[in-house]
Amino acid sequence: MEYRIIGDVMQALQIDLRQGEEIYAEAGAMLYMGAGIDLQAKMQGELMKGLMRKFLAGESLFMSVFRCDTATARLALANPIAGKIFPIELRGNTILAERNAYLAAIGNVDLSVAFTKRFGAGLFGGEGFLLQKISGQGLVFLHAGGNMVEFDLTPGEQLRVDTGCIVSMADSVQYDIQFVGGFRNALFGGEGLFYATLSGPGHVVLQTLPFSRLANRVAAAIGSSRDESKGVGGIGGKIIGDLISGD
Repeated sequence: MEYRIIGDVMQALQIDLRQGEEIYAEAGAMLYMGAGIDLQAKMQGELMKGLMRKFLAGESLFMSVFRCDTATARLALANPIAGKIFPIELRGNTILAERNAYLAAIGNVDLSVAFTKRFGAGLFGGEGFLLQKISGQGLVFLHAGGNMVEFDLTPGEQLRVDTGCIVSMADSVQYDIQFVGGFRNALFGGEGLFYATLSGPGHVVLQTLPFSRLANRVAAAIGSSRDESKGVGGIGGKIIGDLISGD
């Protein structure tokens, strides 16, 4: 298999498969596929793991499986958000990823649900008790919102992060939640009440534009425009009506 990540803001993953090769992708990620590609919906792994991904993590029960039936064939998967696609090679190791980060994988890669180790991390961590556990042998492609910021934490090195900005981390990284602290900071700081504390060793990938943050800004803008419309149609409309009627 050969691949190329194309684009800048809304990236796509372009893949050239050889005969017999398969790639597992999140349902709905396909951009295009050429002749010679067979597409089937399959459950990745055991039934219980699929049900946990569906009902606990909110992911699709089935994966889109693209198989090459000719000598070579090309397909492309699209990034669902404005951001970056990046590969991680697995050599028997395990990574933990936020539940919407998975795009595709090739090889013997297993996906399951991982429960966070601490109650506080699960309760206030922004992603609930659940993360995606990705392990095995192969190549996995994740996507991040905005740009990526990467760290290689040394043993005992600590990093405090906005909870929604975590994309992935090695399973050797300890994950916990801390209260921001201080009444004024919590009430007026604008950074939420909690942040994630990541402790090394291990590799960590962060995203500069979490989809949740973008959605909140869009929702706030929509709410503001509705208020403005009400002002024009309500009070403003009454004033205009009074002027026309001579009142």
